[in-house]
This record gives sequence, structure tokens and C-alpha cells, in this order.
Amino acid sequence: MTADQQQSENHGVKHRHRHEGPQKHIVVFIFTIVLTAIAFAAVAAGDVNPVFTVILLLVMAVLQVFVQMGYWMHLKDKGHMMPILFMVGGFFVASTCIVMALFWVWW
Repeated sequence: MTADQQQSENHGVKHRHRHEGPQKHIVVFIFTIVLTAIAFAAVAAGDVNPVFTVILLLVMAVLQVFVQMGYWMHLKDKGHMMPILFMVGGFFVASTCIVMALFWVWW
């Protein structure tokens, strides 16, 4: 088979998207379970500094948000820029409303 014949044969073939297997999803699921277990353990350990516990819980929450949005909501894939922009915009609107409500209550 010549190179021209090979090229013409491959021209009509549609290339499928590469499908992710369940391996990544299983690893991410285990990672979220571990993050949740660490958060529960930090709260259950009563003799830990409360400031450290709050900071640890906030870090765990941020990690959980990024992991869950990236893998379970598929925001890591191509073509999801508009949902990401809308979520970032919603975050800024919500945080502005919260800050203004707190400012209004304590003024």
C-alpha cells in the first residue's frame, strides 16, 4: 500500500474523542473521601487549636470545590469557559451582597 492510498483511506475515517476511563473518577472519589475524613478528624479532635481547625476546614472546602467542579461537573474539559465565567461572576455578585449586608448590619 502506498502512502497516497493510506492517506486517502484515513481521510474518510472519523477520529473519536479519547474516552476517559473510570480510573480518574475513582481516584478523585477517593481523594474527596480522604478530604472529608480529614475534615471530620480535625473537628473530632477536640484538643486542636480552633483557629487551625477553621483554617484547615476552609482549605479542605476550597479543595473540594475545585475537585468537584473540575471532575464531577466536567469544567476541566474544553468548551466550558462560559459556565466557568458565569460561576465566577456569580461568586463575585454573591460575595458583594454578603459584604454589603454585613456592612449594612454593623454600620
